[in-house]
Amino acid sequence: MNEVLLSFLLGLIQGLTEFLPISSSAHLLFPALLFGTDDLGLAFDIAVHAGTLLAVIYFFRTEIKLMIKSLISR
Repeated sequence: MNEVLLSFLLGLIQGLTEFLPISSSAHLLFPALLFGTDDLGLAFDIAVHAGTLLAVIYFFRTEIKLMIKSLISR
C-alpha cells in the first residue's frame, strides 16, 4: 500500500479513536498489520499524536485563551 495513503488512514484512525478509553497507539498497529506493513516507528507515532494535540488545541482555542487571561489577571 502507498505510504502516503497508509499514513492518511492511520492518522484518521488515530483521530477517531484518540478519545476512546482504549490505547489509540494500539489502534495504529492493527491496520498496519492488516495491510502487511511494518510498524512505522516511534517518530510516526509522535507525529500522529502531535497532530491530535494541535487539533485539540485548535478546537478549544477560545477556552484556552480565556483560561490564560484569567490566570494573568489574578
